[in-house]
Amino acid sequence: MNFSGTSSNASKSFMVGFDLDMTLVDSSDGITSTMDVVLKRHGFTIALEEMAKTVGIPLWDSFGQWVPAELVDPLVQEYRAIYGEIGIPQTTVLPGAKEALEAIRALGGRTMVVSAKLESAVVKIVKYLDLELDVVVGDLYAEKKASALKAESADIYVGDHPGDVRGAKTAGAVSVAVTTGPISREELVLEGPGVILTSLLEFPAWLTAWHEEWLQTPTKSR
Repeated sequence: MNFSGTSSNASKSFMVGFDLDMTLVDSSDGITSTMDVVLKRHGFTIALEEMAKTVGIPLWDSFGQWVPAELVDPLVQEYRAIYGEIGIPQTTVLPGAKEALEAIRALGGRTMVVSAKLESAVVKIVKYLDLELDVVVGDLYAEKKASALKAESADIYVGDHPGDVRGAKTAGAVSVAVTTGPISREELVLEGPGVILTSLLEFPAWLTAWHEEWLQTPTKSR
């Protein structure tokens, strides 16, 4: 029985947000191949392994590590112009991603993706890989992701980067970190996520336990 005007979440839906790159999809090869083409056009040769370490952060920050400041924006624009042709076809769904989305729907939840990637590119990848998502948002990184998460009243946000943990916390959502990206478990621990999973293959079981507790949570306290 509920008192003081509070009610449980039993009749309500919930929202789970996901990062895109290296959380739902493996975009590493597509991103590094596109970067490689653009950098070599301008006479820069960077090891693919070094480029892979930057997957998930804004392109300006990535290119800014390797080229003079005045070249950063032009290279970003060149990258975006060819990414659809080079990068998207090399992108694949990570193990457990579709199962995670299905588990959410099975419990009556909704899903969204919030990515630092250009939103038009996010939409293309989602369609290319046939990912069923209710909301797609791009152009937001780290704490700035909170604006989109708050707008959809997200309860959970899943990501592979410390910035994703900070975005979840800023939005007041449960942070679920996965170690499928370039960031180590030790680095993720430092940000204090609610839970760290090896991959999304572990997500359905975790979600079931979270959902059982969530159903009993008074809405007033959320």
